[in-house]
Amino acid sequence: MKLEEARPIGERVKDILSPHCDKIKIVGSIRRGKAFVHDIDMVAIPKPETELLLNTVLCSIGTVEMNGSKVKKLHLPENITVDIYLATPATWATLLLIRTGSAESNIRLSGLAKSKGWHLKASGEGLFDEDDNRIVGDTEESIFSALGIPYLEPNERG
Repeated sequence: MKLEEARPIGERVKDILSPHCDKIKIVGSIRRGKAFVHDIDMVAIPKPETELLLNTVLCSIGTVEMNGSKVKKLHLPENITVDIYLATPATWATLLLIRTGSAESNIRLSGLAKSKGWHLKASGEGLFDEDDNRIVGDTEESIFSALGIPYLEPNERG
């Protein structure tokens, strides 16, 4: 679907979920500003006191399925899927980076990490050294910096 069709749908879902989240952001190809998007991706930190209510709210706007313990797939009546990646404060920034993509950008970042003997964890935990010690992951910028490359804005990531 076209970006101009997807963005308002993503914003509508985000607005519905926002009261139940400490943080929520639309990521993926919408955040990168791509002309066409396949689905809508979000990263969210649910408020602990409303996490159960979040499921009820999701069910009120579409069909929900779990894809692992940290991803909710919301199938909207418009035949659009919204993937909601559940984060914690510790995984927020790395999940923003990874779920914004692009796949090519993620492969590049992971390759740079690997060339240093490090690992960029797709779970969102951050960038880890060869001894499995967390190096960085509190901001997207910190990961780029640790890898020795300039920060790229989402629209520059392919």
